[in-house]
Amino acid sequence: MNRILVFLWLTLLNIGFAYSQFDAQFSQYMFHTSSFNPAAVGEGDLIQITGQHRLQWLGMPNAGQTTVFSINSPLKVGKLKQGIGLIFLNDKVGQFTDQEAHIQYAYKKLLGNGVLSIGADLGFLSLGFNGGDSIHKIPIGDYYDFTTDPEIPKTNVAGISFDMNIGVYYSTKTFYTGLSYKHLNNPTVLWGDFSQFKPRSTLFFTGGYHIALANPKYEFIPSTLIKTDFASWQIDLSSRLEYDNRYWGGISYRYQDAIIFLAGVNIAGGLSIGYSFDLPTSQVISVSSGSHEFLVTYCFEYIFGQRGSKFKSIRIL
Repeated sequence: MNRILVFLWLTLLNIGFAYSQFDAQFSQYMFHTSSFNPAAVGEGDLIQITGQHRLQWLGMPNAGQTTVFSINSPLKVGKLKQGIGLIFLNDKVGQFTDQEAHIQYAYKKLLGNGVLSIGADLGFLSLGFNGGDSIHKIPIGDYYDFTTDPEIPKTNVAGISFDMNIGVYYSTKTFYTGLSYKHLNNPTVLWGDFSQFKPRSTLFFTGGYHIALANPKYEFIPSTLIKTDFASWQIDLSSRLEYDNRYWGGISYRYQDAIIFLAGVNIAGGLSIGYSFDLPTSQVISVSSGSHEFLVTYCFEYIFGQRGSKFKSIRIL
């Protein structure tokens, strides 16, 4: 398995990619897999609440800010283990806003040494454009007059549309992999009588492996995330070292975009916090000091029908 992962990483490093996609970007993707793959909900035995906030390209005017919040839980119906969850996203880049809310569900089945999950989430996305603050003239050869173009909103506009995502996920004690597809139904958001926006569908692939080291307190965890809207590609290659199932640190490389530094700690009572810093490796570094991302996760177990609750922490993939 180690040789397969190394071969995959080396192969991908030799492929050229461009990137400019609709869906929000996160560096600590390995701690919040359900944010892009509904089949990952209910993976453990505990209820998991996760909040993530990203400040993109600090120093750049109108740079992006993204917040995502989710709660998911395992669910047993008879002998079948399933997963359910809720997820909310608020993303703003320049004049554009994206707000999403979805209900998530995953059907799980034992397969080999692990669990195979098939999931979907249903909800809506609300897309807006702040046309009132738009620049009315830009140089493209001669000046172009925005006010005469009916396709460009001149006021603040917003629209809503049904949205659907699907995914599959397979995990064992040492390995996990998943494939998901966002905006399966190709939603279209109308902005008045003349304007509309159609977000591109995005395909996600992720995988990770837990490698035990000679000292049992240390564990090496490489992972990867690849996403494409079939017009552009983006890939993250990550390596993380965890100590005593409590502290972790690592580094990631996003191809032609950034070097990412990761750190975090599992605090007592099921609470975990994480932080990442993206150092741009592209020309963006001339106008931005980098990107910051914060993550908080709380895991707990609730025993229905009993007084009080039982709490314990878990290791997060």
